[in-house]
Amino acid sequence: MCMVMTVAVAGASGYAGGELLRLFTAHPEFTVGAITANTSAGSTLGSHHPHLVQLADKVIQPTTPEVLAGHDVVALALPHGASGEIAGELPAGTLVLDCGADHRLADPVAWKQFYGTEHPGSWPYGLPELIRADGGKQRQALLNTRRVAVPGCNVTAVTLALAPGLAAGVVEPEDIVAVLANGPSGAGRSLKTPLLASEIMGAASPYGVGGGHRHVPEIEQNLALAAGAPVSLSFTPTLVPMSRGILATVTAKLTSTFTGELDGTASAGVRNAWDDAYADEPFVHLLPEGQWPTTAATLGANTAHVQVTVDERAGRLVAVAAIDNLTKGTAGQAVQCANIAFGLPEMSGLPMTGVAP
Repeated sequence: MCMVMTVAVAGASGYAGGELLRLFTAHPEFTVGAITANTSAGSTLGSHHPHLVQLADKVIQPTTPEVLAGHDVVALALPHGASGEIAGELPAGTLVLDCGADHRLADPVAWKQFYGTEHPGSWPYGLPELIRADGGKQRQALLNTRRVAVPGCNVTAVTLALAPGLAAGVVEPEDIVAVLANGPSGAGRSLKTPLLASEIMGAASPYGVGGGHRHVPEIEQNLALAAGAPVSLSFTPTLVPMSRGILATVTAKLTSTFTGELDGTASAGVRNAWDDAYADEPFVHLLPEGQWPTTAATLGANTAHVQVTVDERAGRLVAVAAIDNLTKGTAGQAVQCANIAFGLPEMSGLPMTGVAP
């Protein structure tokens, strides 16, 4: 297919907006049109993202439906609560990629509990590799759609780590524990004291402790789809001194089928579920046995590196996933969904190789 489509990016001066622009600029099928923001309107993009030299002289416009209209794609990198109203005024034929939380949750009660406002409705969920209990993938729901709810970055890491085991009946849906190491870029670019360099350098600190993080219901939603049953989750993210990246360590109880085989060879049987789920996935890589994911290996790439093993002493599965929170965790995933929605090659315009060291 040979076409060149225009894309507008709202929230262009933020980290997610900058990553969207980096990827769309390199995409052979897209050209960047309007770039918008609110407080930074009137300034040039180069004053916020000097690395985007091709777009440095573009002037940031106000974020209004009028400015965004007329594009084939509109990517919204806005805070939660800001996307719904703007999206409602865009044409039905425009592909809208919402990188905020507004349209991710299907349950209005969960939305009200964690976000405190009326539920703005749900859109097709943009995690193509999400495996369901019936063996299908979320990719099918994205074909030809014109509205996509791009997942949260923490959600992506935890889901890709554990979903195959739930779908295959390897682990129980109860007592799932996820502990994450997160770079501060996932919290956005606005000035916040806990994100200052003097606060995070040489330190690691948990946040959203005790089930209060807003990604909890979204993770539960995904894992329940994989398990075909409700799940219970303890989720604790930890801020660490790296600008971008997520390392998720997720553990869950093995089902009785596998706890009866704890003879030193259980890991091989468990591994088959992840091998089957991701064998044909271009962006999710089950690493060779004994090799563990690192965030450096996924830096700047639209990839997820996954490894699994069995802690036989505890009777639990251990799954680890590494992603770049701004690429596979946000902007790269949005571009991947755009490729699927338009029937383009899914890998088009997306980096596969990380930057290390």
